[in-house]
Amino acid sequence: MVNKQIKICTNCVMDSTDPNIKFDDNGLCDHCKNYRSNIDPLLNSMADSPAKLNSLISDIQDRGRKCEYDCILGLSGGLDSSYMLHMLTTKYKLRTLVFHVDCGWNTERATSNIRKMVDVLGINLFTKVVDWEEMRDLQLSFFKSGVSYIDTPQDHAYTATMYYYAKKNNIKTIINGGNFSTEGVRNPLDWLYHGSDLKNILDIYNQHSTRKRLDKFPLSDIFFHKIYLNYFKRIKVVKPLNLIEYNKKGAILELSEKYDWMPYAEKHYESRFTKFFEGYWLPTRFGYDTRKVQYSSLILSKQLSRRDALAKLSHLSLTDTEIKIEFQYVADKLQIDTSELRHYLEMPKSIYSDYKNRAAIFGIGSKVMKILGLEKSVKR
Repeated sequence: MVNKQIKICTNCVMDSTDPNIKFDDNGLCDHCKNYRSNIDPLLNSMADSPAKLNSLISDIQDRGRKCEYDCILGLSGGLDSSYMLHMLTTKYKLRTLVFHVDCGWNTERATSNIRKMVDVLGINLFTKVVDWEEMRDLQLSFFKSGVSYIDTPQDHAYTATMYYYAKKNNIKTIINGGNFSTEGVRNPLDWLYHGSDLKNILDIYNQHSTRKRLDKFPLSDIFFHKIYLNYFKRIKVVKPLNLIEYNKKGAILELSEKYDWMPYAEKHYESRFTKFFEGYWLPTRFGYDTRKVQYSSLILSKQLSRRDALAKLSHLSLTDTEIKIEFQYVADKLQIDTSELRHYLEMPKSIYSDYKNRAAIFGIGSKVMKILGLEKSVKR
């Protein structure tokens, strides 16, 4: 772990490992202030509102009336997407195209959870397998780049595949499991940079890849999915979980009872690479622990006590034995020696601005969204 004197918020567990965090005289951080000013009122006005949710469902059905499917949902096997599938299929009877993107890092539990739900619900599952050689080369390029956000190739593949599949099949609504109840606090930009900045992705790839060309890997530029799909193809991305009283423990219990669905040790651990990245690599190499963001979100939505969160954060989420196993697994999967992977762990660090990027455009977009009332979280 990175040893440094850090200041922690008196209300949540965000701290000065976020280099842009601000505290008031009482030690309250700007994440908490933003949540109280923007997220809380939004949740209070929207959560558990049958009228608003029914209106959204009706809109989805109307938009998909002449299509084979009402909507498309990316199913990772994680809690949020699994609960969304359960709701859309059993309660709202939407004709949902269930789509899974296999980047080569699925855990056995994720695969099992997906299969259990598909079998019980009696629905079809469409799976897109990302070309492993290109995935591997892009993943290694991010290791070699020295940046913190080495999980970007996987995240980008998920979203880009959804966008293109929706366009190709004339599906007008993309269902997103994102929500303010468990994700009201965002990862600082210095921790996890925008996974949709294609300019940044390609510059990292061009500087560090061995193949120098991505022929099959799904790529989506912000102008494609934010402007072309939205305004020209009229494809919407919606987040229904913001319209219900979404509780993590309650969702896990419901899925467990109906599908024998098995929870994960931490959020996003349905991916073996993300488990390695968030559970070991990021906190060890950079001192960034994404659990602080996740736990702070749960603290602010009154689903977790600050005391329990601090107790969990007193140690890594992975044991020493698990770290050794995952370290070897990642090296073997990427077809490199553990000594090479260790070199990437210890090499000089870089940040997103060391590579070509569209951070300024993202910043302008965020300001516009806030002015329009469409952006409620702090962008960093």
